[in-house]
Amino acid sequence: MLYQILHKILFRFTFVFILVGIFSLSFQDASAGTTGKISGRVVDKQNQPLPGANILLVGTTLGSAADMDGYFNIIKIQPGKYEVRFDFIGYKTRIVQNVLVTADHTTNLNAVLEESVLQGETVSITADRPVVELNYTSSVSTVTSSDIEIMPVRELGEIVDLQAGVVDGHFRGGRLGEVQYQINGVTVNNSYDNSSSLQIDRSLLQEVQVISGTFDAEYGQAMSGVVNVILKSGSNKFAWNAETFLSDFVFTSTDKRGVDDKFRPFSIQNYQFSISGPTFLPQTFFILSSRRYIDSGYIYGERRFNITDKSDFEQKIFTPTGDNKEIPLSDSDDFSGLIKITNQSLKNVQFEYQAIYNAIDAKRYNFGFRLNPDGMTKQRTFSIVHGLDFTHTLSANTFYTLNFRQNYYDYRDFVYEDFNDPHYDEAGPPLSDINYEIGAIVQGVDLSRFKQQTNSMVAKLALTSQINRTNLIKMGLELQHSEVKFGVPGYIISTGLLLTRHQNEPPDYPDIATYRPISVTAYAQDQLEWRDFIVRAGARLEYFDSRSTIPGDLQNPANAIAGAPTSTPKKTAKKVSIAPRIGISYPMTSNSALFFAYGHFYQMPGLGQIFTNSDYQILDELQAGGISYGVMGNPDIKPERTVQYEFGYKHAVTPNLGLDFSIFYKDIRDLLGVEFVSTYAAAEYARLTNVDFGNVLGYTIAVDQRRIGMVSTMLDYTFQRAMGNSSDPRETATRASAGEDPRPRQVPLGWDQRHTLNATLLVEVPKNFTISTIVRYGSGQPYTPSLKAGFGGGLESNSGRKPSFFRVDMRAEKYFKFEKLNLSLFSRIINLFDTRFINGFVFDDTGSPDYSLNPIGQQATLANPGRYYPPRRIEVGITLSSANQ
Repeated sequence: MLYQILHKILFRFTFVFILVGIFSLSFQDASAGTTGKISGRVVDKQNQPLPGANILLVGTTLGSAADMDGYFNIIKIQPGKYEVRFDFIGYKTRIVQNVLVTADHTTNLNAVLEESVLQGETVSITADRPVVELNYTSSVSTVTSSDIEIMPVRELGEIVDLQAGVVDGHFRGGRLGEVQYQINGVTVNNSYDNSSSLQIDRSLLQEVQVISGTFDAEYGQAMSGVVNVILKSGSNKFAWNAETFLSDFVFTSTDKRGVDDKFRPFSIQNYQFSISGPTFLPQTFFILSSRRYIDSGYIYGERRFNITDKSDFEQKIFTPTGDNKEIPLSDSDDFSGLIKITNQSLKNVQFEYQAIYNAIDAKRYNFGFRLNPDGMTKQRTFSIVHGLDFTHTLSANTFYTLNFRQNYYDYRDFVYEDFNDPHYDEAGPPLSDINYEIGAIVQGVDLSRFKQQTNSMVAKLALTSQINRTNLIKMGLELQHSEVKFGVPGYIISTGLLLTRHQNEPPDYPDIATYRPISVTAYAQDQLEWRDFIVRAGARLEYFDSRSTIPGDLQNPANAIAGAPTSTPKKTAKKVSIAPRIGISYPMTSNSALFFAYGHFYQMPGLGQIFTNSDYQILDELQAGGISYGVMGNPDIKPERTVQYEFGYKHAVTPNLGLDFSIFYKDIRDLLGVEFVSTYAAAEYARLTNVDFGNVLGYTIAVDQRRIGMVSTMLDYTFQRAMGNSSDPRETATRASAGEDPRPRQVPLGWDQRHTLNATLLVEVPKNFTISTIVRYGSGQPYTPSLKAGFGGGLESNSGRKPSFFRVDMRAEKYFKFEKLNLSLFSRIINLFDTRFINGFVFDDTGSPDYSLNPIGQQATLANPGRYYPPRRIEVGITLSSANQ
C-alpha cells in the first residue's frame, strides 16, 4: 500500500514539473549525450562580478561572455581536456589547463581575476578533476581515453563489466538485452535481440559513459542501463598510432581442466593501426583505424576422423582416416575498423560521416566434435553502422543536430552456405558411440542452419538550448524503420543415414521470415541548475508498430476447429507509452550532496523473441495430449516496464578521497513470459505474453582515492537481491512440460549475485611507467540443486548457490619518448592466479564444477574442459605513435 501511494505521488509530481518547466516552452529538439558544458562565474578578489569578461576554449571557436552577474555557460563541447582562457581589461589573463569535459555533464569552473599592473600579465594553473562529481542526479560512471589506456581491458564490453552494478552484462539485476548502446548519440542496438551490433576496440574510444541507475528522457528502449560511447575524431595535426601483441595461455597441464598446456605464442594475435589529421580540403579532418584480432582459444581437438568416414557401429569398428592434426575447437578471426570525416568549412556548420564495422569468422566451441572438428558449424558475422551527422549552431546558446544512420547486421551459422551442397550428403548426419571416446562424434557434419539479418534506418533530429542562465532545454525526435529477417535457410533432416531437404514448406518448414516494424520516439527534458542545486526532469513518448497479425480468436488459433467461431487474422495493436523521469541533486555542503532519481522505463522485447514461431497455422492439428508445438510467438506484445528509484550521497572527504553511496529499487512488470491458452477443442498451447515480473533491491558503495605519490586506488562494492518468477521468458513452459508447478512464484533470478566487489590499484609515474591491477570478487549465482535424477528430483528453483570467485588482471607498461616517436612496451596478464571457476557450470547434485554424484552418467561432462573458466593468459606487446599523439 505504501509503495502504491509513493508511486502515485512521484508519478504525478514528475508530470507537473515537466508540464510547467518544459511543455510551456516552444518545441525544440536535442541531441543525446554527446557533448558537455562548462559553467561558472568570473569575479574579482572582492567577489564582485566582472560582466563582459571573455571566456575562450583555446584551440576552438567556442567561448562565452560573462553576464551582468558574472555567470557564463559554454555548450556543445566535445568530450576531452581543454585549456580555458579568462580575459578582462585591467586584469591579469587567467589560463586553466587540463579542464576535463565529459558527455552530458556540466563542468563547473569559476575564476577569480587579479588586477594587472602591466599589460599582458598571465596566471596559469592546472585544473584537478573532482574526486567526486557532486552534480550528477543518478549513478553514472565516466571512463575517459586516458583511463582506458592504462586499464587491463581490450574492448568496450570489458570496460562495461567493470562498472558498479554490472554482473555479466546484467545491469542492476535486469535481464540481458535491457541496455541501450549508443555511439555518438545514436543507437547501435540490434533490434533482433536488443544487444549491441558492434564489438568496439579500446583504441577507438574517446569516452565511455555507463549509466547503471535511472537515466534521462533522452535515452529510451532500455530498462536497466545505458552505455554511451564517444568515438575519437581527427584534428588539424597529423597523428598515427600502431599496436600489436601476441598472447598465450599459461597454466598447469595436470590440473582439473585435463588440457595440455603447449607453448603456442601465436594463439592470440592483435594488430591495430590508426591515422588522423587534416585532409586536402579546408577545415576537413579524418581518422582512419583498422584492426585484426585472432583468437584460437586454448582447447584443441584432433582431426582423427574426416567428415566422410564411415564406421560400423553395430560391430564397434571405427576407421579413422584423418591426419591427426591439432585443430582449435573454438576460434575467431575479427576484422574491425573506423573511418570518420569531419568538415567545418562553413561558418557555424559541421558535417560528419562515420562508419564503424566488424567482420568476424568464428567457430563456436563444441566438445562433441573434438575428434571430427571439420563437422562443426561456422559463424560469420558482418556488421556496419554508418551515416551522416549535420550540426548547425544557431547562436552561442543553441544548436541542433540531424543524424542519419544505417545499422546493418548479418549473421550466418552453418557448415556449408549452399543448402544443396553435396558435401552434406557425402558426410551425412553427426554420429557417435558412447563406447568410443565417451561419445565423441566420429563422422558427419552438424546439420543445423540459421541466418539472421537486421537492416535498420534511423533518423534523428536534435537541438540543445541554454535558454537562460539556469535552464538547459533538450527535446528530440527519432524514427527507426527496421527490416528483420531470421530463420532456417533450408531444413536438412536426417532419416537414418539419408538426408531429406525442405525449403519454404510452411507451416512445418517455413522460409526465412521478414518483419518490418517501425518505432517513433520523442522526448523533452529540462536541466535546471541554480547554484549547486540541480533538477533534471523530462518525459519520453514511445510509439511502436510491429506491423504484423495475430489470430482473431486465440481459442481457435489456426481457424481449424470444426463448429468453432471463425478466427481470421487481425492486425496487431499500436503501442504507445509515456515515461516520466526526474532527478535531483541537492548540495549539503561544498563537498557533499544528496541525490534522488525516479523514472518509468519501457522497452520492447527483442523482435527475435516475439516473432519466433509466430505462425499459428502450425496448430491446425493441435489435440489434447498431442505433440507439443513449443511456445508460440506473439507480435502483439506490450512494452516491458520498469519503475526505478534511486537515492544517494556523494562526499569529497578530502581533495584526494571521495565516497559515493547509492541505494536502488526496481519494480519490474510486464516482462515477457508464458501463458497457456485453452482451445474450443479442449487442447492447450503455450504463448508468449506480458506476465513475468520481478524486483531488485540493492546498494552500492564506491571509494575513489586519487594519486598520492605514485599510488591511486578505486573500490566499489554492490549488494543486490534480484527476485522474480522466472529468469527466462520460456521457463514457465519448461517447468510445465517437466511436470512441475507452472504457477507464478518468486525466486532468485539466475544472475542474482548478492555480493560484487571491484578494486583497482594503479602505480604510476606519468610518461615513465604504469602498473594497473584489477581485483574482482563475486559471490555465487544461484542454481537449482537436485536430490536425484529424473522427475521430482529437484529442489526449489535457484535455491542453491554456486561457489564464489576471485579474479585478478594486471597490465604493466613502460614508456619511451624520442624526438619523432613515442614507444611503449606492455604486458597484460588476464586471470593472474588461474581461477578455474567464475559463475560457470556446476553439477546440480553437488553444486561443484569438479565432481558429480553420478560419475558414470556424467562422464562426458566430466571430460569436457569447457565447463571451466579460461586459464591464465599473458600478452606481450608494443605500441608506437607519433610524437604529438
